[in-house]
Amino acid sequence: MRRPVDPTGSARGGGAPFASAARARGDGADARSGHGPARSDAREARRPGARHPRAAVVIAAGGSGRRMGGTRKQYLELAGVPILARSLRPFLTHPAVEWAVVALPAEDAADPPGWLVGLDPRVEVVAGGAERGDSVARALEAVPPAADVVLVHDAARPLLPSAVIDRVLEAAATGVGAVAAVPVADTLKEVDAGGRITATPDRRRFWRAQTPQGFPRTLLLEAHRRAAAEGFGATDDAALVEWCGGTVVVVEGAPENLKITTPADLVVAEALLRAGAAGDGA
Repeated sequence: MRRPVDPTGSARGGGAPFASAARARGDGADARSGHGPARSDAREARRPGARHPRAAVVIAAGGSGRRMGGTRKQYLELAGVPILARSLRPFLTHPAVEWAVVALPAEDAADPPGWLVGLDPRVEVVAGGAERGDSVARALEAVPPAADVVLVHDAARPLLPSAVIDRVLEAAATGVGAVAAVPVADTLKEVDAGGRITATPDRRRFWRAQTPQGFPRTLLLEAHRRAAAEGFGATDDAALVEWCGGTVVVVEGAPENLKITTPADLVVAEALLRAGAAGDGA
């Protein structure tokens, strides 16, 4: 199928805003339905000497851990390594990523963990906000204007394969938003307020959004500023860009790129690590 294809305070150092590019093409189709993500071969981008977009990563790590019983999951250890460190690793080892901004809860940003600030000189810590979107917006303001693309990633996704970063970067470098996603495997039911099924939509049209999500910096910055001014909220950055009229495409994510939100998710992630089926944060 053809994909949709057209468009504060810092603890360490300062910065500001990005630039956009051209257009995205949706290659690669789902053979069953003709519906699928924009796919492309990113090997050229990882070849020594190849030209990469200059990228920054923003890590949303401001959660309070309510579903973890009040424990901040970003600091929990997964096989002996903090989840946040594992989530950062694939970006810090990627040749295109030059800046990394981590939004922590405000009290933690004032005195961040030593292992975090010592992880890499590119890591900058900012104080997050009350909601995820507030944290991302604050981190965006710390991204230097020299960056071409900004990648937004959840701190609670520690098993990210670098190939997913490649795909998101390549699409975002063309001037549109790009979301890593995987097809929905379960049958979906639409229900009314009383629990009665009213429709069974075609699941081939639905994808589960993951992170990273990538955008030209100016595109995402404008979306966040407009949303703040007009009081619009969304559960991810792609929704903000869509709301502003920007184009966002889907690229192939990874099943192992799960988000850890409950203790059961932590058990699954540990099992994936033991089985050698984890991403580059391992």
